[in-house]
Amino acid sequence: RCCPMARSMWKGAIQFGLVTIPVKLYLATESKGVSFNMLHADCHGRIQMKTYCPTDDAYIERSDTVRGYEVAPAQYVVVDDLAAVPLKTVRSIEIEQFVPVDSDGEATRFIKQAYYLEPEPVARKAFYLLKQVLAERGLRAIAKVVMRDREQLAAIDPFASTMLLSTLYWPDEIRSVAELSLPESEVEFKPAERAMAEQLIDAMTHEFEPAAYHDDYREALLAIIATTTSTVRRCWRSSKPRPPAPKQPHR
Repeated sequence: RCCPMARSMWKGAIQFGLVTIPVKLYLATESKGVSFNMLHADCHGRIQMKTYCPTDDAYIERSDTVRGYEVAPAQYVVVDDLAAVPLKTVRSIEIEQFVPVDSDGEATRFIKQAYYLEPEPVARKAFYLLKQVLAERGLRAIAKVVMRDREQLAAIDPFASTMLLSTLYWPDEIRSVAELSLPESEVEFKPAERAMAEQLIDAMTHEFEPAAYHDDYREALLAIIATTTSTVRRCWRSSKPRPPAPKQPHR
């Protein structure tokens, strides 16, 4: 079977000044960790996570829920129409400024998620012109964009044949190292200790080859799963009496 085509997870436009460049965003990474299902220990049946309302003592549908912000204990302001929030970045990547890559500080090191940018056919010339200028001048774009119901700070960098948009933490979300005990200025090294450290680091310094690294934990876990498939148990119904279930929603 042919590999499925990547699906864009956001559609909008890069904007700065009077320039508008329609683009799509695609996730640049994917998690390949081993996923487990939660099972009932007695019968190995897969459990269900249902939405329960303790006030009505009933299970409810997801469609019957709304978003609420707690302003006081058990008091909420309902904010369900997030599309009505007056932000110009709802469907656009608003470039705020350009900064030199080698002098933009520590903030851009704290990355949440990386995305590939794909220009719409009509915008390819403008897209690649922006990419080329950023690469030649060693610049990075700092932008704002709304994704997943919240505004994100982002950096845009040339990458291979496209550009990479990396969402960042806001400055007030980054914890200060002042909270830690870090007496660097009080630590002294003997010349022999420094020479030994430099020798060890030199011996281990090589070009980084990502393909040489593997998730050993995941591979070991999959090996254990493969060797225990002979003990697979089918789900069976427990003979124990079931406790009364909460009331189902009325329809």
